[in-house]
Amino acid sequence: MRKKLKGGHGGHGWFVTFADLMALLMSFFVMVAAYSTQDQKKLQLVAGSMRDAFGTSKESRYAGIIEQDGIPTKSRLKNARQAPPEEAAEFTTPNNLDPRQEGLSATAFDRGFGLAAASLRQALQDMPEIAELSKNIIIDETKEGLNVSLVDQDGRSMLPDGSVQPYDRTRRVLAALAPVMRRMPNRLSVTGHTAAARPGTRPAGSAWDLSAGRAISVREILAANGLPDDRFAAVTGKADVEPMFPDNPYLAANRRVTVTLLKEAPPIPFGTKP
Repeated sequence: MRKKLKGGHGGHGWFVTFADLMALLMSFFVMVAAYSTQDQKKLQLVAGSMRDAFGTSKESRYAGIIEQDGIPTKSRLKNARQAPPEEAAEFTTPNNLDPRQEGLSATAFDRGFGLAAASLRQALQDMPEIAELSKNIIIDETKEGLNVSLVDQDGRSMLPDGSVQPYDRTRRVLAALAPVMRRMPNRLSVTGHTAAARPGTRPAGSAWDLSAGRAISVREILAANGLPDDRFAAVTGKADVEPMFPDNPYLAANRRVTVTLLKEAPPIPFGTKP
């Protein structure tokens, strides 16, 4: 009968512990090697699993002007400046009126542009067939008023090259915006712009005629969809003298037609002294 050795492992208990340690180290290095090379498809699967686990939405949406669940906000403040304490006022909206007498009405008037922008974006949101044009539609408030610009992008234009008549998709956008603009009291200004011709190229025609013709076409489409003639304050062509990107006047995005809801003082009620 074989005599059992003391220790219970035949004197080799340390070998089992060493083997476990080597197995753990090998697993660790395999994991490190696996994470050192990223597989895009596997990362997407992991991200999808995390979304499913935490219950977040799996629907992807455009991050352009047409928003599904809210209104885009600016990343910087507009109309902000340093003012000494003696010039401070109790109203945050800048205006040229006496803040103690007429500031409240002016504040409400300026706030209307935020509501107008929301209404215009809602009208575009209700047209899912133009969702791919979100980068071609820019709604922005300036010192002149609220601009709605139809902007060309590389590979996707709103008007054919050298033509004053817009594409059908552009007509659908304008037809959707016209009823919203009609409900607003502001007068409209329509301005056409072109990009500068690159050196060594010959333009097909006059940039002035092209920009003015496009502005006239946009005005006609808006008028055909319910906007009366007396709502238009100006229809002009600016050629390439006011590029959206002055650092690169050749960019496609400089070709645009802008409809501006003018920021004018509200009418004075009848019988009220100015």
